[in-house]
Amino acid sequence: MSHFKDLSILYVEDDPQSRLVMEILLVESLGVSRLKIFENSANFEVHLDELPFQPNIIFLDIHMLPIDGFAMLQILRSHPEYQHTPILALTASVMNEEVEQLRSAGFNGVIPKPINLDTFPEALMQIMAGSEVWRVIH
Repeated sequence: MSHFKDLSILYVEDDPQSRLVMEILLVESLGVSRLKIFENSANFEVHLDELPFQPNIIFLDIHMLPIDGFAMLQILRSHPEYQHTPILALTASVMNEEVEQLRSAGFNGVIPKPINLDTFPEALMQIMAGSEVWRVIH
């Protein structure tokens, strides 16, 4: 799937298993060439400023400490270079009211956890095409 090779992705996730799955999926399966994973949200802005590349897609775990996904989204949107970057929530909390809360907060979509390896590439294609991804598929 060479159409993913030019992607630059930032993923913020505190769960080691989720990080491993996403890294294998994005790098080994889909061929993404630039992936940076933050293992927690501590010093988020400092780490953001130190990125070796400008991500064109950002995935945020929602339930994190010390800064949750909603606060990280606000930090990102306050930076001019990230105002139009697709930012997606990765969460196991995908009840209708939770999804609506993510949408109204300004996320560009939600990817349910655990990641569905069969539907994720299609969702990533939609994101690359400029679409939001709100259809919660397990």
